[in-house]
Amino acid sequence: MPRPNILYILADDLGWADLSLHDSPIRTPNIDRLAREGVELTQHYVCPMCTPTRACLLTGRHPGRFGSHATVPSNAPVLPDGYPTMATVLRDAGYDTGLFGKWHLGSLPRFGPNQFGFNKGYGSLAGGVDPYNHRYKRGEFCVTWHRDGQLVEERGHVTDLIGREAVQWIETRDRPWFCYVPFTAVHIPIKPTRASLSEYEFEHFDDDPDKDASYKKYAAYTTHMDHAIGQLLESLERLCQREETIVVFSSDNGAVNDTPIHATDKYPGWQEAYPRLGSNLPYRGVKAQMYEGGIRTPTLVNWRGTLAPRKMDHPVHVTDWMPTFTKLSEARLQHDPQWDGTDIWPLITGEAERMDDRCIFWNFRGAAKLGVRCGDWKLISTPGERSDEGELFNIAEDPYEEIEVSADHPEKVKDLGEMIRQQRELDDTSRRDDVDSPLMP
Repeated sequence: MPRPNILYILADDLGWADLSLHDSPIRTPNIDRLAREGVELTQHYVCPMCTPTRACLLTGRHPGRFGSHATVPSNAPVLPDGYPTMATVLRDAGYDTGLFGKWHLGSLPRFGPNQFGFNKGYGSLAGGVDPYNHRYKRGEFCVTWHRDGQLVEERGHVTDLIGREAVQWIETRDRPWFCYVPFTAVHIPIKPTRASLSEYEFEHFDDDPDKDASYKKYAAYTTHMDHAIGQLLESLERLCQREETIVVFSSDNGAVNDTPIHATDKYPGWQEAYPRLGSNLPYRGVKAQMYEGGIRTPTLVNWRGTLAPRKMDHPVHVTDWMPTFTKLSEARLQHDPQWDGTDIWPLITGEAERMDDRCIFWNFRGAAKLGVRCGDWKLISTPGERSDEGELFNIAEDPYEEIEVSADHPEKVKDLGEMIRQQRELDDTSRRDDVDSPLMP
């Protein structure tokens, strides 16, 4: 098998029900086509918020391993200096590596993507930004738009800029490449282009005029991102590299249903409230929650000519991409991996049907909320509860988490609680010594 190019596309705050593939009124033809012609991972788990998911993806480890600040959106640096990331491993294996979009694993330039394996870095060092002024929230890290660690001022819509830079980079590579494209869409502030908004001008989504206007903007913002993804795919066609490239699409966490003005006005410039945004239906919960709607996101893998179209309905986790891509790239590790993820390529291809001993662990908000899924069972717990307490669900029988069954299965709660305790002992094992520095709040 030839070593493939890898294009990993990550949406920001996109919900399960925000793709036309999942019966949304939002039009996402390029993402839908990737799913229809590839493998849809119907139980792909992430973390409830942005920084933790990104840490998982690039290290193959749960975020709590890097300290409690890594389990929430963090401007402080997450990874120790020199820590081997997916980009590091692929670069050492001969790949060219580029990141275009949102980093959010350390918002000062000296902790940016160029220090962690990316030959090219472009976009926001911090979190989501205003689509036009490219500013993060008011404060020390407000000015965040960069090219290779140098802060820059540019004009244009953030989705267009990210897509354009990624396409230009891909089209000038002369060896296998890893291109990571974490869009800032559809994170607030929601500001679509006039052209994308006009596509929904005559649609009607809600009898409440404010909610209707809000959802039109959200839909347009999502469709605009889908168009940028289409441009990336068109670039692969022009280069005759479509069959040589694995394309993965996912979202970093579930959607938020609405956002009040006191959240959006943290960003400089003119802002507004959004009384209707994304949806995770039929799943329960939203971003920042441990229910399925906050952590199960639309995900697909497409490798034309290699992967046959199908749905893969087995729990996997964003930490799994590190070991999976390491093996596919034939990379030789220069360190002893401490991965929490596992190689899921046999599941994706259909060579294997299950991984019976698989357990997935969550530590969110510095252990304010903990969770584990083993087999069909999922436990959500809060520190301080007794070992026989917590919310227990059988996801196979009750994927929408309508029936809490801890009282009926106390032994299962105890067993899963013990699994959480064992996992917690591994947290903080790779925490930076300087993370509490006054320069890194």
